[in-house]
Amino acid sequence: MIRDPQVLDFIARTEAAYPPEANGASAADNRRFYDAMCAVFRAPRPPGLKVEDRRIGGVPCRVYGPETPVAVAYVHGGGFVVGGLDSHDDVCAEIADATGLQVVAVDYRLAPEHRWPAQIADVQAVWDALDRPAVIAGDSAGGLLAAALCLPRRGARQPLGQVLVYPGLGGDGSAPSYRENAEAPLLRTEDLAGYHAALHGEGPADPLAHPLQADSLAGLAPAFVVTADVDPLRDDGRDYVRRLRAEGVAAHWRNEPELPHGYLRARRHSDRARRSFQAILAAIQRFAGPPR
Repeated sequence: MIRDPQVLDFIARTEAAYPPEANGASAADNRRFYDAMCAVFRAPRPPGLKVEDRRIGGVPCRVYGPETPVAVAYVHGGGFVVGGLDSHDDVCAEIADATGLQVVAVDYRLAPEHRWPAQIADVQAVWDALDRPAVIAGDSAGGLLAAALCLPRRGARQPLGQVLVYPGLGGDGSAPSYRENAEAPLLRTEDLAGYHAALHGEGPADPLAHPLQADSLAGLAPAFVVTADVDPLRDDGRDYVRRLRAEGVAAHWRNEPELPHGYLRARRHSDRARRSFQAILAAIQRFAGPPR
């Protein structure tokens, strides 16, 4: 249950621009609603921050800050259907400014126009084109893509760390959070089903799209996973961390009471969300190591 007035105000402002029924609309209408909501909360970039759009590995990207020895690859959320370089522009800009690391935001192809595995193929192409160590980070659907990037790279070029923010990780829907938060504000269990259908269509789901169901998570990059307590996806993050730890991977789970899915946009309006964002920044810096 959410009682925090700052969080309740954030939910009300979000739903005023992006009503729950938008998730059942056409992809074009969903994106229109989503873009309007993002504009409500978008903060200006830190002054003086260099930002450049370019193609990396053939994929459109937005690069924040000058080149640094360690980079951050950021993969945006949006259910694989909405979002892009503009939706998470301020988040990526603030990560670059706060950490001093160059951030590369990946503009992967969206469903339903492009079914899986187009999305992970784009993330992998950008990763393969990076010429230096990097931390992989992502929220929601982007968190799944970040985890999926790590899976086939055991013994190869793993990220320095994976930072996953309220990720969906391919849980089978049996965990308590799917029932407890079935009608949660900003993301309902029925919305997840719609996004899954848009991504996979009638075809069988690729195991890579369900990291939680992988045979083994051994050998993956260390992880920092932060979840929203009022979110059907909450237990995906919890269970992923438990499995990583059981298989010898350093992993930390942080659950945020009274926060809903998508709360990164509340980081300037909610004390809870701001503290969580600060913890995310600290995790990125820890994985990146001291300045080189």
